[in-house]
Amino acid sequence: MSSRRSSRSRQSGSSRISDDQISDLVTKLQQLIPELRRRRSDKVSASKVLQETCNYIRNLHREVDDLSDRLSELLASTDNNSAEAAIIRSLLDY
Repeated sequence: MSSRRSSRSRQSGSSRISDDQISDLVTKLQQLIPELRRRRSDKVSASKVLQETCNYIRNLHREVDDLSDRLSELLASTDNNSAEAAIIRSLLDY
């Protein structure tokens, strides 16, 4: 931890997050991201964990967008009054 950050931490009291808390959060993120979970035995920097987390979230957004598009296409080809259409609409509203 840099001395600059250390002095800021002392000045602001308990409102700052500790290095141990940051380390714990980074470890938790590492366990959530599939790409990093596979490399669990390797030491991974916090920077790499954050970078991979951002990539993972971007990919999830793309998948959600793709699935929404596919559901919309399916809805367009389904009878609007059918049970299937109601299910698809509920999924799209979620």
